[in-house]
Amino acid sequence: MTVTLEPKTEPPHTESRRRWLLPSLGAIAVVLTLLSAGYIDFAPAALVDGLEDVQRLLGRMLPPRVDDTGRIVSLAFDTLLMAVLGTVLAAIVSVPLAFLAARNTTPHPIVYSVARAIITFCRAMPDLLFAVLFVRALGIGVLPGILALALHSIGMLGKLFADAIEEADSGPREAVRATGVGYVREMINAVVPQVVPAWIAAFVYRIDINLRMSVVLGFVGAGGIGFALQDALRGLIYPRALGIVLVILAIIAAMELAAILLRRMLLVPSAAGPARDRAMKMGASAVLIVTTIASFVVLELDPRSLFTWIGPSIEVFGRMVPPDFSSLGADLVDATVQTIAIGIVATAIGIVLSIPVGILAARNVTPHPVVYWLARSWILLVRAVPELILAVVFVAALGLGPVAGTCALAIGSVGFLGKLVADAVEEIDSGPLEAVSSVGGGWWNKIVNAVVPQAVPSIVGSSLYLLDVNIRTSTILGIVGAGGIGFLLFESIRTLNFDVAGAIVLVIFVVVYAVERISGWIRSLLV
Repeated sequence: MTVTLEPKTEPPHTESRRRWLLPSLGAIAVVLTLLSAGYIDFAPAALVDGLEDVQRLLGRMLPPRVDDTGRIVSLAFDTLLMAVLGTVLAAIVSVPLAFLAARNTTPHPIVYSVARAIITFCRAMPDLLFAVLFVRALGIGVLPGILALALHSIGMLGKLFADAIEEADSGPREAVRATGVGYVREMINAVVPQVVPAWIAAFVYRIDINLRMSVVLGFVGAGGIGFALQDALRGLIYPRALGIVLVILAIIAAMELAAILLRRMLLVPSAAGPARDRAMKMGASAVLIVTTIASFVVLELDPRSLFTWIGPSIEVFGRMVPPDFSSLGADLVDATVQTIAIGIVATAIGIVLSIPVGILAARNVTPHPVVYWLARSWILLVRAVPELILAVVFVAALGLGPVAGTCALAIGSVGFLGKLVADAVEEIDSGPLEAVSSVGGGWWNKIVNAVVPQAVPSIVGSSLYLLDVNIRTSTILGIVGAGGIGFLLFESIRTLNFDVAGAIVLVIFVVVYAVERISGWIRSLLV
């Protein structure tokens, strides 16, 4: 019997558009990368030299040690609770905001525009930037860190929650509306049951992200284990710093595994039936509620502070208006271009490093199970280290400047893009792979002729998303001396020049928002 494999077909206009769009994007990317590398004086050998310098620095860190174990454990626990509480607060705000920001549930177009603007602003502003401002308004402590995590999380959760509502089936709503119930009952009875699984997945994923971010909030005085790490680095006590980094890696790796198990437990139907699924969800909800309450106790946080922060923050934020663009002048322009250049060069290097690692980490094309696990372990290890910590290490090894920031972001990109490449390759159609094998093609032939042609659109889309993320991250690298506009922001706030800080914040928002819109538009052309 002969089996004919029908290849996946796409609309002709999509194929023709990709035929000219992908080469054009490649040419533009090469030109921008060369111009950006020239602007920040980055040479390819800098990354190799940087890795050698980091290796020598790590040699000075060995053997790692953890002094004052009780304090480190306490700060690590505080970091975890900050991530949980910040995500919970963001979810509480994001639920009503999502209904206002979804086209099919918003009460008015103006309300829709305002809600979407709030979500966009929260997503475009880096969480560490929020933390710097809140520390200045509220003082050093965990509250500024929690508020920073919560506000930035609203940008992600609000968007994902609203998108899930817009994709909900309208049939149940029409049925409930026919009974004469009001708007609120209609949403609760017809929309919420449909979107809860997507909301749970987004919530769990956001906790994972916030834990990574919360470990560096201490760099700006916003609580958590990052404060102990910064203290060790400032004192040049490198063995202690490495010990704290290993503690951070252990926490993030454990959270990564816990998130995978939690998503599987809550979102994948069990063989035991619906009763057990409901019991698991209720148990997880109870644990979350207890953890949230415990967070206030352990962190010594007055619940009233979740409302009293508004006044002092408005006072500080109000001093940023009107923004002063003239004081910095050319320095602001130079720092802005440097920030964009860091993001572009780091993304280009990250793409080159991530594609081979991602292919080796794809279960359906990896040459050997050992290679698969090594590649996956490397991706997990790199993902577990926040970019700001990598930046601190490269600054200590290479010195201050954008080269250190570029190297840090480039290495950090492997954890982000490598996983996306591996996932994209695992989702390709197996038909072309089998066709190449049937004519005696080897592993390289499969990669070149069957894998790459199918995976390219997804890889390009993920690379554009990586560029968006890297430029957003590059805006805060200057806080640790790794180049970019973050240094000017930190200095303007430290010296109480809030009108200058307002100008820098506005520039950061415009840059991040513009890059996000452009990359989103290009990704839409690839679909």
